[in-house]
Amino acid sequence: MPEKAIISHRGEKYEIGRGKRFYGIWVVGAPYEAPVDRWPETREGWEQAWSRFATVEVPGTIAPVPSQRIGLGTMLKSRRATAEPGAGPDSGSAGSVTGAAVSGAAAAARRGGTALLIGEGLLVLGVVLGLAGLFPDYAGGQSLLSQGDQVVPHLCYVIAWAISAGPIALSVSRPRAARLGALFALGLSAVTLGLFVSDLGEVVSGGASLGTGLVVSLLGWLACTAGAAIALVASCRDTEPAPAGPAGQAGSAPAERGGPAKPARSHLGPLALLVLAGVGTAAAFAAAWDSYTVAQATLGTVKTIQEGNAFSNPGFVIAGNVLVMVAVVAVAVLAALWRPARQGALLLAGAIIPLVAQAVSALIQVSQPAYSFFGLTQAQAAQDGVTISSGVTPIFWVYCVFVISLLISCAWLLTAPGRPAVPASPWPPSPLGDGSWAPGGPAAETVVDTADADQADVEETDTAPADSEEADSEATSAGTADSAPVDVNGGAEGGSGQSAYA
Repeated sequence: MPEKAIISHRGEKYEIGRGKRFYGIWVVGAPYEAPVDRWPETREGWEQAWSRFATVEVPGTIAPVPSQRIGLGTMLKSRRATAEPGAGPDSGSAGSVTGAAVSGAAAAARRGGTALLIGEGLLVLGVVLGLAGLFPDYAGGQSLLSQGDQVVPHLCYVIAWAISAGPIALSVSRPRAARLGALFALGLSAVTLGLFVSDLGEVVSGGASLGTGLVVSLLGWLACTAGAAIALVASCRDTEPAPAGPAGQAGSAPAERGGPAKPARSHLGPLALLVLAGVGTAAAFAAAWDSYTVAQATLGTVKTIQEGNAFSNPGFVIAGNVLVMVAVVAVAVLAALWRPARQGALLLAGAIIPLVAQAVSALIQVSQPAYSFFGLTQAQAAQDGVTISSGVTPIFWVYCVFVISLLISCAWLLTAPGRPAVPASPWPPSPLGDGSWAPGGPAAETVVDTADADQADVEETDTAPADSEEADSEATSAGTADSAPVDVNGGAEGGSGQSAYA
């Protein structure tokens, strides 16, 4: 069975699972392109597929196909297995195929594990450098710790990167967790790149002096971004091979690695709102947020000044602000297209962190005395009869509304219904359709009343050709038979032809 099919359960002759947008039944070992029957990828489709599978398969032979994880214990076992004398080619073809598969899986796991460790180490290094960058001079001779409106966003970045390192650290036992942490960190890095470029632009344009804190913080950003990228690439490697089926046939396929894909038609509305929220956030980010009202009692004048427009700065600073805007829109579009949607939600969540931090920083800034912004002390302003009050512009609140919209979209992506999952229990509702439940356990058979046992045996002989050797021989010898496989609605397909079930 190729890796395109995810096999859920297997019996003596048939296996059931999920293909590309359908549930199907295959003969054990048959190619993916030749399912015996198929049903739509819905909950009802799965119930119909299971009902048919339980009918045609030999009772008591159905068992779930377990999923395997390549962890440290599996790697050690595979090393011992390949070191044993019986693991060589002389032990038979089946043993050599199994040994080669295990060895290849273990080698892939070792490579992926090494890369994940490197990514985790770089993330930890970046977090340490980010914390260290808070103490020395950052720009203009002041440290971040001495500026309340600046230390808060940088602390948010560092804490978010530290949080992303947690899932990557769990990748030894849960390889897919590394992908979630890496996407969260990369969303954060995409937006903060422009913010750091803007800070560096203040130095390049001559408006501030370069401090050690800025250099250390930039190195921390670089380490976190590189670590997240390495972890994402390593997590996309197939380190979880499908468990082997009978006669060396492949079993269930590995889980989806995730990536941009065409969204479902029913999701187009919410996803369009997500993209529009990203565009609105970028546009509002460029506008002026700070508003200062200067009143001079001696002259009786009142003047309002707005500051913070992204395009009223030196060229290098403008470039950084444009990078932020482009990153916000790009991450919103990528998160809308990413499947599974939960991974896209984490990418978007990482980008939302610095956007929220910038809003908090603006509120902290306007809550502080604004006299220093105009080069005055409070005593000088009082002597000249000047009063200065600060606040935020209406566009700032528009920006906050767009960021809240992004948060709502992120929550929707986390809870958006995906395609129906294959039930974990091997016994869904009874194929008899009487509303009862078949007993749990792979070896259990359908329970009927004792009084109807004889009649049920007769009906089973007539309706389940896969359970009868006589029906098998008749289906094989008949060139044109009246029996046909049951379609999605449970009826027989029109026309004559040999049954698809052997």
